[in-house]
Amino acid sequence: MNNTDKDEPYFGRGNPAMQLEVVKAMGSYVYDANGKKYVDFLGGAGVGNLGWGIEEIEEAIRKKDRPAYVYPNFHYKPWNELAELLAELAPGKLQKAYRMTGGSEAVDAALEMATMYTGRKKILSVEGSYHGNTMGALSIGATKKRKSFPNLLEGCEKLELPLNREKLDRVKKLLSTKDFSAVIMEPVIINLGVVIPEAEFMKGLDKICKETSTLLIMDEAITGFGRTGKMFASEHFDIEPDILCMAKAITAGHAGMGAVMTTLAIDEKIGGEIGLYSSYEWHPISVDASLAALHYLQKDQKRLFQNIEQLAETFKKGIPEVNFRKKPEVRIKGAAIGVEVHEEDYALNIKQKALEKGLLMNTEGSSLLFLPNFQMTQKTALEGLDLLKSCA
Repeated sequence: MNNTDKDEPYFGRGNPAMQLEVVKAMGSYVYDANGKKYVDFLGGAGVGNLGWGIEEIEEAIRKKDRPAYVYPNFHYKPWNELAELLAELAPGKLQKAYRMTGGSEAVDAALEMATMYTGRKKILSVEGSYHGNTMGALSIGATKKRKSFPNLLEGCEKLELPLNREKLDRVKKLLSTKDFSAVIMEPVIINLGVVIPEAEFMKGLDKICKETSTLLIMDEAITGFGRTGKMFASEHFDIEPDILCMAKAITAGHAGMGAVMTTLAIDEKIGGEIGLYSSYEWHPISVDASLAALHYLQKDQKRLFQNIEQLAETFKKGIPEVNFRKKPEVRIKGAAIGVEVHEEDYALNIKQKALEKGLLMNTEGSSLLFLPNFQMTQKTALEGLDLLKSCA
């Protein structure tokens, strides 16, 4: 029996539960309590970049020769190993890794860093974007959240879509005041249905930030570690952020963790004074999971990224074959696929039908969102697309 409606008298939820009680996940499939198998286009909201049941990662988690816990102010060799690996993978001059428990905390820490480094109060972000559920992250997200949380941070300005060359005039006008500590955004905005900024906008933004001594923060909690076909989505635009937020796929979904990367110049000014601290930052189990996941990704990067390209082509060809009510707008960047179906209720209806038929996916407003893992076979992708055809 599915107990999703009955076993939660004490369990709080911020969002309605999907009617699915998970008991197992393996490869590109999730299994429920009744033994039903689901094609996983959800990917745990982007954490499962490598798929489920990776033996190398699970073995690293199972090992016993590590401390149960390490006080954050002690020394612990695996912390240094992971920090060095993150510096190797990160774009540009990002060399210092700060320990976080997840993406929301990483975003708040990045905002604190920017404020402390520049001494400025304002933040510029993209309207409607999602950066987390802490007070700082909510403040730079959708303005409508201020109706529920009237005490969010002041001084948060928003850029409306589209992010094109014309929008640079407003960016320059705002940043020229020298009131802004940072611009923060996702290089590819997943929660708005995989919105891909124009390359000219991104290059211009980077240039204006440098000219006005405004820090550029890239929130790559969901786009990092290969999701868009490069290790970090910032690399598509050949920009070098001053601060970069990491989370989700940093452990391939096997443990909670986040990180904030920054430059030596910023670290030299704020390091040791900013006071970032969490009791469970980089827990030993999470560190082992992350090291195993990132070594796996690094070792097989060529194969995995080639498969991402093939998956992108499969979705590009397959989605137009689905008989949606209206012609969809399809936005694809690597293994991030957004399908704008123009009506929010219609998108939710498709999501529910898909769940009933054995396909897991998400919606963002009136867009369908697919985040397949990088090892999904073409056969499984086509299986999921066939299920989607019966839901439109």
